Amino acid sequence: MKSPQAQQILDQARRLLYEKAMVKINGQYVGTVAAIPQSDHHDLNYTEVFIRDNVPVMIFLLLQNETEIVQNFLEICLTLQSKGFPTYGIFPTSFVETENHELKADYGQRAIGRVCSVDASLWWPILAYYYVQRTGNEAWARQTHVQLGLQKFLNLILHPVFRDAPTLFVPDGAFMIDRPMDVWGAPLEIQTLLYGALKSAAGLLLIDLKAKGYCSNKDHPFDSFTMEQSHQFNLSVDWLKKLRTYLLKHYWINCNIVQALRRRPTEQYGEEASNEHNVHTETIPNWLQDWLGDRGGYLIGNIRTGRPDFRFFSLGNCLGAIFDVTSLAQQRSFFRLVLNNQRELCAQMPLRICHPPLKDDDWRSKTGFDRKNLPWCYHNAGHWPCLFWFLVVAVLRHSCHSNYGTVEYAEMGNLIRNNYEVLLRRLPKHKWAEYFDGPTGFWVGQQSRSYQTWTIVGLLLVHHFTEVNPDDALMFDLPSLKSLHQALH
Repeated sequence: MKSPQAQQILDQARRLLYEKAMVKINGQYVGTVAAIPQSDHHDLNYTEVFIRDNVPVMIFLLLQNETEIVQNFLEICLTLQSKGFPTYGIFPTSFVETENHELKADYGQRAIGRVCSVDASLWWPILAYYYVQRTGNEAWARQTHVQLGLQKFLNLILHPVFRDAPTLFVPDGAFMIDRPMDVWGAPLEIQTLLYGALKSAAGLLLIDLKAKGYCSNKDHPFDSFTMEQSHQFNLSVDWLKKLRTYLLKHYWINCNIVQALRRRPTEQYGEEASNEHNVHTETIPNWLQDWLGDRGGYLIGNIRTGRPDFRFFSLGNCLGAIFDVTSLAQQRSFFRLVLNNQRELCAQMPLRICHPPLKDDDWRSKTGFDRKNLPWCYHNAGHWPCLFWFLVVAVLRHSCHSNYGTVEYAEMGNLIRNNYEVLLRRLPKHKWAEYFDGPTGFWVGQQSRSYQTWTIVGLLLVHHFTEVNPDDALMFDLPSLKSLHQALH
């Protein structure tokens, strides 16, 4: 039973979303602004529609059966898919309607520091798959322009490169952490999103291939478009297998794996090398002992030649569980890690974006003296309430797929409930701030925007999954690798 005060806060959040944040283009709602403006002066680009920021919005709208808005959002993103070289096929970071009623998209050319957003493109097929599964609208997925958009996206991803690794190589600032934070290369969040995007794209391709009868009659002379769909489907499934194997081999660590890493030889050459990235013992930080404990485990932030990034990144690990990159047993190890380190990760505002922060010389050299990313601030171990619902979904979805009736599950339930109360108590008081600073996340972010849309919707999602219908966490199920492999074989 919700208290009257809690109900008032939730009602306020809904009003802010539906009455203040929604954006119309051509008379139709297509998404929300990043932050609700509090004056006529629109600060920076927070009044644009960001794909990344609209992910929780679209999830919430699907849960509320506001499916038309979700379809409008997906469609407008399709119309803005880049047609220029060499960005052909990417989706924009954000878009806005100009005074001349024209759509203006940002592919990185207007961003601070001119960083490119990769996660926006990776989120589109995932959202499209969730839309189709939630609504049953396979007819939309089968439309030519939707399937063509998928082909463009996959042509962008599934092309030859200089590297043999199945990970997606990106520059610094290419995802949610969109400022220099030494995350260039193959950062975890991009790899888990890539895994989810390829699963979703393959699932959407399969809908059309099955409807055309391709799966049951491969010898029939199909047109070139359908043959390209089949080719991309097989490439995607093959890439998925390699990507998951690679991530579990090189990114997943626990106490036993760290012990083995510390004893591996270096300067090895050849295909049978046990230390493929030539990692020296000195790169393994001592804080891992307490952080991991004896039963904790997580996916590290990055793997690079001689320079693994052992920082913990919350979103990448949550997505790794939600998309089933990690096994059920590994997900339980991840939850144990969260429980063991909840003072650092949740503290007085869940959820810390990464841990530990870059400090001193590392902060100066690796962030470029970025004042917004001081230690314990913004992306440098700041606290982001918009991230907590991902952890909630990871836990609830896991419980639906396993017999997770252990003490740890009860403790995770307590953690979720306690932090839901924190969100209810603190977010309205601090004007739905974007992020929080300090070692415990007590201070409102120094440059935090107020009335941040994904902060508002994040609370609504936590409420829905904890108080309304926990089983809705199953909407995040993507096609299994086994089912995809068997589909065309």
